[in-house]
This record gives sequence, C-alpha cells and structure tokens, in this order.
Amino acid sequence: MVLHATVDRTGLADAKCIAESGEFALYSRGRDTYLLVQRHEGTPWSGISVSGDGVFRMGELFVNAMRHLYRDVASEVFSKKAS
Repeated sequence: MVLHATVDRTGLADAKCIAESGEFALYSRGRDTYLLVQRHEGTPWSGISVSGDGVFRMGELFVNAMRHLYRDVASEVFSKKAS
C-alpha cells in the first residue's frame, strides 16, 4: 500500500475509473494495482494505491466496519423508538 498525499489529475488519464461515489473514485492502474482517490474540489486530490490482494483484504475490513456501523445506527434507532 502506498499513500499519495497528492494525486495528479492528468496522471489518471490512462487509468480506467472502475467505480465512483461522491468524492471517491477507484481506478485500475494496470494488471494488479488499484488507486482509491478522494476527489474533493476544494483540496488537492489524495489517495492510496493497493494491490489486488490488498483490495480483497481491505474489502473484508470494510464489510466488518459496515456491520459495526449498521449495528450502532440500528441500536440508536431502536432505543429512540422504545422511549
């Protein structure tokens, strides 16, 4: 994994954007490298590059984070309805 404090927008011209949501985009940078970029207009773009294996490992971590977040939000909603 490599942290990129700034990402040059012109350097992404030959990269394929494979997913985007809001201020984030995921680019394919060759056979086994991906670049997750935060594309905020008010600041320099930044990101991290990861290998294909890293994508799978990080994906599992994000799924666990989503479950944790869902449980927290669901418990708050349930406790508000119960009051």
